[in-house]
Amino acid sequence: MTRSRLLLPLFFVLGAGVGAQTLPSKQLEGRVYSDSGDVAATHVLNVTSKKASITDQDGFFSITVRLNDTLVFSAVQYKRKTMRVTQSVLESKLLYVPMEELINQLDEVIVMPYNLTGNMATDLGRTIIDPVVTSSTLGLPNAYVKLPTKAERELFAATANPIMSFDPLINAITGRTKMLKQRVARNKTYERTQRVRAFYADSLYTTEFKIPQGNIDDFMYFCEVDPVFQTLVDSHDRFKIWEFMRRKSVVYRENNRLD
Repeated sequence: MTRSRLLLPLFFVLGAGVGAQTLPSKQLEGRVYSDSGDVAATHVLNVTSKKASITDQDGFFSITVRLNDTLVFSAVQYKRKTMRVTQSVLESKLLYVPMEELINQLDEVIVMPYNLTGNMATDLGRTIIDPVVTSSTLGLPNAYVKLPTKAERELFAATANPIMSFDPLINAITGRTKMLKQRVARNKTYERTQRVRAFYADSLYTTEFKIPQGNIDDFMYFCEVDPVFQTLVDSHDRFKIWEFMRRKSVVYRENNRLD
């Protein structure tokens, strides 16, 4: 066997290794969410590259990825979630990652010193229940005032007291005020989109729109960035919203080659 024949297999092995290492990387932007809403400090680990990130108060994260990398999302209150970086994940503008709550079941619970039996009728008869005291039951004027989000509080702090402090001017010059305004707007838009998604069961997206389960969040973002969608959301007409998304699903499937 000649020297060239001996070197040929080695060339292919080395070439494959170099090709795997030179796959283009991308800074993947995403958001973790759940029904409970407690998504802060969720760990995001790229087990392929050994890189890690953590979500902010609103669940947003950023991490460097390559095609076929494996991402793991974990938090104490959620089930561990594993996701492979596919081409559609790489191409998504903002990856939405749903988390499922982790429920720990105990074999037996003993409640002391109330000596509860587990029988609802018996326990209610022997338990003294204090009246529920809330701002609404007390009739306070601010009972139904919606508390501002973290992003809204940060924006207020960055722009408050422009006469007594230089901070608002500095924040405007450095772009912090603009960034916070964009974050508040993005959060409100995201909340509106999630309310629309909740109108219909996931099975309708997969059967009627033929959108794979793993692409529903990306499809909702595809609808979200269309100004027409925002106008329809304000109309609260679920039939018009449904028809709009039906038409958008055709374009989305063609763009992502899902047909």
